[in-house]
Amino acid sequence: QVQLVETGGGLVQAGGSLRLSCAASGRSFSTGTMGWFRQAPGKEREFVAYIRWSGGATYYGNDVKGRWTISGDNGASTVYLQMNSLKPEDTAVYYCAATNAFCWQCVGENEYRYWGQGTQVTVSS
Repeated sequence: QVQLVETGGGLVQAGGSLRLSCAASGRSFSTGTMGWFRQAPGKEREFVAYIRWSGGATYYGNDVKGRWTISGDNGASTVYLQMNSLKPEDTAVYYCAATNAFCWQCVGENEYRYWGQGTQVTVSS
């Protein structure tokens, strides 16, 4: 059974930093893609970032580009999201996602097969 477990969420003041972690078990994603999405109250889930294990390419949503960094330990099937310069509008539940299928853009929810349960990030002003 595949499980993705996110940790690292919490409450932080604007301008602060948090690091989210996502550990995958039950299946290797060594040739796939792992990513992060988020969902704020009353809004749709949106893409945040992904990393392709083969080649290490990364890609970010416009709202987080330049502030956050996705990285990971392929051998451990663990992906991290370092979030700096946090803003109140970053408040959301953050979800880890993974797929072993090839995805052209990897920014859509339907491109990922496996999902974590989510971790809350709250940024106070």
